[in-house]
Amino acid sequence: MPSNLEAQVAELQQKVAQMKPGASDKISMIVFSGELDKLLAALIIALGSVAMGMKVVMFFTFWGTAALRDPKKTVKGKNFMSKMFGWMLPKGSKEFKLSKMNMAGMGTAMMKSLMKKKNITSAEQMLEVCGQLGVQIYVCEMSMDLMGFKLDEMIDYPNLKSCGVATFLAEAKDSKIQLFI
Repeated sequence: MPSNLEAQVAELQQKVAQMKPGASDKISMIVFSGELDKLLAALIIALGSVAMGMKVVMFFTFWGTAALRDPKKTVKGKNFMSKMFGWMLPKGSKEFKLSKMNMAGMGTAMMKSLMKKKNITSAEQMLEVCGQLGVQIYVCEMSMDLMGFKLDEMIDYPNLKSCGVATFLAEAKDSKIQLFI
């Protein structure tokens, strides 16, 4: 009987030795929403995670992609539908509205005024700091294609890359934390 137990222990030790390491000290976020409060939450979490020494990966998709559009850039060669999406959707995070209590823009203006008064960094400034601190931002290729956005019209951000969902999932699968915002 002891030899059988020893064999089982040896087999388990071999399996443990072959196991891949656990989740890395990384957070991966899907930024789906095109609303100011949700974008602020994602950016605050990203900056807090970097402050804790974590690697941060953000995947902007669907309505969230509009936050990365640079209001100063225009791109030629868009078809009618792409031009319509470009006209209807916010061009950058400054145009994002609150998800609740927007009140025809009054709530958003009040929130931005209060943030300024309390010395809270704007979404645009947070994005800039994220870039300086090495937060990796991916923008969804499919969302950009659907909405007619081009990488050339996105903000100047270090290492901003477009990718498909598989690239993001490869990053997310070994993250300690995954969020959908």
